[in-house]
Amino acid sequence: MSGYQLLESKSIAMMKFLALCFFVASLINIPIAEARIRHYKWELKYEYKSPDCYKKLVITINGRTPGPTILAKQNDTVIVEVKNSLLTENTAIHWHGIRQIGTPWFDGTEGVTQCPILPGDTFVYKFVVDRPGTYLYHAHYGMQREAGIYGSIRVALPDGESEPFAYDYDRSIILTDWYHKSTYEHAAGLSSIPFQWVGEPQSLLIQGKGRFDCAAANPPLKADVCNNTNPECSLYSTTVVPGKTYRLRISSLSALSALSFQIEGHSMTVVEADGHYVEPFVVKNLFIYSGETYSVLVKTDQDPSRNYWAATNVVSRNATTPPGLAIFNYYPNHPRRSPPTIPPSGPMWNDIEPRFNQSVAIKARKGHIYYPPATSDRVIVLLNTQNRVNGNVRWSVNNVSFNIPHTPYLIALKENLLHTFSQTPPPEGYDFKNYDVFARQNNTNATTSDAIYRLQLNSTVDIILQNANTMNPNNSETHPWHLHGHDFWVLGYGKGKFDPINDPKNYNLVDPIMKNTVPVHPFGWTALRFKADNPGVWAFHCHIESHFFMGMGVVFEEGIERVGKLPSSIMGCGETKHLLKP
Repeated sequence: MSGYQLLESKSIAMMKFLALCFFVASLINIPIAEARIRHYKWELKYEYKSPDCYKKLVITINGRTPGPTILAKQNDTVIVEVKNSLLTENTAIHWHGIRQIGTPWFDGTEGVTQCPILPGDTFVYKFVVDRPGTYLYHAHYGMQREAGIYGSIRVALPDGESEPFAYDYDRSIILTDWYHKSTYEHAAGLSSIPFQWVGEPQSLLIQGKGRFDCAAANPPLKADVCNNTNPECSLYSTTVVPGKTYRLRISSLSALSALSFQIEGHSMTVVEADGHYVEPFVVKNLFIYSGETYSVLVKTDQDPSRNYWAATNVVSRNATTPPGLAIFNYYPNHPRRSPPTIPPSGPMWNDIEPRFNQSVAIKARKGHIYYPPATSDRVIVLLNTQNRVNGNVRWSVNNVSFNIPHTPYLIALKENLLHTFSQTPPPEGYDFKNYDVFARQNNTNATTSDAIYRLQLNSTVDIILQNANTMNPNNSETHPWHLHGHDFWVLGYGKGKFDPINDPKNYNLVDPIMKNTVPVHPFGWTALRFKADNPGVWAFHCHIESHFFMGMGVVFEEGIERVGKLPSSIMGCGETKHLLKP
């Protein structure tokens, strides 16, 4: 028998075997889940928009911000063709919460996993969404996210499978803050001497809509710049039917602000966090930090003759930003009919206790617990500090402020271009004995580096995020940290300085939630554990735009030798140019 005949024979045998499998499955009524390909074509460009009534240049996706929601089912393949029509600006898009197992080059992190997408170029992302849940996408180039490149990813269970909770309808709502200055102005100010802080946002947006008070602007604004009668900035309204249960997928992609979210007269039952089922608990205010996603169940059991306010407020900062408002519209009331009440006031901005308590309350749902390893192979303590480095104000980890290299790490490591970044390992701790996290420190020994942590493949790693005082007296900020390529177990939160001897004794190893983004509270610590089981190079950083831009991040490498052949599309910058074959 020839080789071709043998191959043909094997192919026919395989087809017969698959046909038999489908026949047997149909006889015993086993549902067959078919993975599909979800194909999207996007064009990024600058357009004048007025999301909060103030007209400015915004980066849109197919003319919209937020961009289109990606809808898929578990194990589907998502293909997104991104055309960069920004003319003078590079870009990259990160698929936030998608682990990119087997496709680390499509994580979308410029400088870490890919070169940026050049103006006029089209880049194709292709990845599998391997878990159901609520995820996000957003720009990961400079501070572009706050210019409008963001949206939702909603991954459903395969047909025939059901969630451990019931609901009638499913909605996605993204909360963001909004600046009137451009990202270029912000980046220039943060990099300048003297330092120019970005300040507090002018507005909060709910699903891309808000309302800045044009009349109160000082100096006054012309009507062609700010107009509160512009229908483009009418408040977001979500219509609900009385007597139903709604799953609201609430997420935050704020550039700076920690937020609370509430719906007037309604309680919310938290059932999902970052794609993992939560042991249900009820809140009036949901505290949410940049990069987090939650699903809450809301019963429409109030007086149906009126509408209700949905409101988001800044917490953890003494902000001047007014609340963001939307309308929870009870059908058949008009969607734009204002509620007869004043909007509910938000929580006190500086009341840490309820925020801390919510963090502690988030546990894995019974029957859906993934147990962490009992011990770890390595412990890395990351002290979050604010520093001056050569006259610039920077954020640092263990007194080292992170710089992104010109040659992406994934390519440099795979192609043995190790001279393109520092080979001096970053510190795995700080002067625990002598450092006072409550005191304003000098921190004059801070440096910058592009070095990374090399992790042993399949090892278990503990990360301790330790917060501290900033360069301002009696001040410590909330930092939401996001890990690419993994979920981690949240083992515990604490106040003050982490005690490496006693605090691990109180870790939650029974029902810890798994997440990809977690806050470290002011003057506190957060303990995480993850398995370094996804070959690639992965960023771990504060999700506040300005903080990561100012150096608040690290990078982990694991199993680089197991990474497959890199696609040429991710190359073309730094020392990867010579790798491109003509």
